[in-house]
Parts: sequence; structure tokens; C-alpha cells
Amino acid sequence: MKTTTLALGILFLATAVGCAGNSQQQALADADVSYAPPASIYSVMDPTSLVYTDVAAGATPSDNPWRWTGFLLHPLGVALDYGVNRPIYKLTSKMPYLFGYTSEDSMLDSQRR
Repeated sequence: MKTTTLALGILFLATAVGCAGNSQQQALADADVSYAPPASIYSVMDPTSLVYTDVAAGATPSDNPWRWTGFLLHPLGVALDYGVNRPIYKLTSKMPYLFGYTSEDSMLDSQRR
């Protein structure tokens, strides 16, 4: 019974997530057009194009549905940082020997804005 439920759950997840391609890629595949997107958003005439080539930088923001989940959950993460993480750093910095607060922790904490 457990194996069947696990197998159905994996099948459901694989069906729900689907392909990572976006609608433009799907339309090109359906139209049977051979198109290769550029590897960079920079011009090939730019001498620094090889240094700054990042294929992901040319991707549209809607290429992955999990990206929108990240956008929506970002304020929650910032609130947890300010409400939980930073007060803990502040408390432990007052008694470094008790909590094991090191100079590296101090440096990382000072780099926050």
C-alpha cells in the first residue's frame, strides 16, 4: 500500500511540474522551426563578451514557476531575518564565550545592511 501511494505521489509530481521549457520554446518546437537562442545577451563584437557570458541572464523571468514562489516568499524570509536571525546575532555577540560567537561571525554580521 505504501509503495503504491509513493509511486502515485511521484507520478503526480512529475506530471504537475512538467517540462522546464517556456511557452516560446514550446511554440518553436510545435512550428518545427530550427532556432538556437543566443548564448549571451552581449554582442559578439564586445571584447568582454566571453567574460560576462551567462546563459541564464538571457532567460525570461517566467521560465520557471518556482521563481514566482520565490518572489512571493521573499518578504517572509526578510521578516524572519530581521525578526529572528538578527536578534540572535545581537544576543550572542554580547556573550561570545558562552555562545561561541567568533570574529568571523562578527565580520559577517557587520557586512549586513
